Amino acid sequence: MMKTHPITAVAAGLAILAGLAGCGKGSSSAGGEDTGKEIRFVAAKYDDDTQPYWESLIEQFEAKNPGYKVRLEIIDWEQMDAKVKTYIQTRQQPDILNYNAYSDFARDGLIYKASDVVSPQVMNDFLPKFADGAKYRGQQYGLPFLASARLFFYNRDIFRKAGIAEPPKTWDDVKLAAQKIKSAVHGVSPLGLPLGVEEAQAEFFIWSMNNGGGWVDSSGKWAINQQANVDTLRFLRELTKAELTQPNPETTNRKDVFNQFSQGKIGMLNGAVFQRKGFIDTVDKNLPYGVAPLPGAAGATSQTLSVQDFLVAFKNGDGKNKDAVSRFLNFFYQKDNVAGFLKTEGFLPVTRSAGDALSSDPYYKPFVESLANPRFAPTDDPAWSAVAGAAKQQIGTAVADADPKTVLDKLQDVAAKND
Repeated sequence: MMKTHPITAVAAGLAILAGLAGCGKGSSSAGGEDTGKEIRFVAAKYDDDTQPYWESLIEQFEAKNPGYKVRLEIIDWEQMDAKVKTYIQTRQQPDILNYNAYSDFARDGLIYKASDVVSPQVMNDFLPKFADGAKYRGQQYGLPFLASARLFFYNRDIFRKAGIAEPPKTWDDVKLAAQKIKSAVHGVSPLGLPLGVEEAQAEFFIWSMNNGGGWVDSSGKWAINQQANVDTLRFLRELTKAELTQPNPETTNRKDVFNQFSQGKIGMLNGAVFQRKGFIDTVDKNLPYGVAPLPGAAGATSQTLSVQDFLVAFKNGDGKNKDAVSRFLNFFYQKDNVAGFLKTEGFLPVTRSAGDALSSDPYYKPFVESLANPRFAPTDDPAWSAVAGAAKQQIGTAVADADPKTVLDKLQDVAAKND
């Protein structure tokens, strides 16, 4: 998730590893010391506060668990996919990984079931929808870590200057508002459209779900090249060609448009719950912005993209790492530790016990309410890692020079080959 999320075949690398994992003991550098008391934790960088948080938590953990050590590695989301692919292919996977996928690891027998490494109390604390989104073939392997929800952000001052009375509810409203901003407010990009490699798959899904599309059909089968998705990309291409977005959306990452919005240089965009804390407050706490439901092709929708990231625990050293992994995970999932991370990073809770941390803040209220009807990427399908990696690389080309149907056909082929 993710503040920040280039591979095309993580699953293929995992398939190669599967045969090796069955006959080898795993790398000692992956599992730590022979005693199993030293583990390696690879965590995603959400912002500049991520590393200090984990360093402090690890210091507390080691003080309360003498002899146990946690080696921390922080990786930016833009490099995370490639790093994970390399770790898996070279059998250097960490003991604990903070990532946005898990099912391909579960399919290939590389990770523990969630109940093997956290207590029953922790298992029962996960919010049911997020626990269900962490299962592979009926068994929970992913440990829900954090949640994000997406809503529509708009700059009230830019809207006022352009004569726009209210946030758009339909795609026609979005186009009209963008045209008005382009005509009336110079030096501003009307719509932020991040289709660069950081998280193109999420931005595309936000638009496609609100046009009746998505990654899979109602039966759960891959339907990437369905007509609703083709129409979605054609609409976004039309906006791009009319210069109603920032320049070159196909190479623009989410964090860049979030920063530009925070600087008052973008009129509107699909925003995330962490946008206030991670971007707006660091640039301009007085930014005049509003938050509204996501526009739908035919009208405002109650659906939102909900993203969750996971912690996964790898079976390194013939399982010798299990005790240390379990100790650290159970320590993190204590109420105050989880709440501390949420407050630090500005995300939504995935555990009941941490939910009170955000209940009194009116900013979070619409995001929490939006989780009543969330849409998730199909992270429970082992092909998702390959599909998401390919989408990050290719979706953006559909609003530039490539044919939208051709791009989606290629992604459908990726899904079929890795399913």
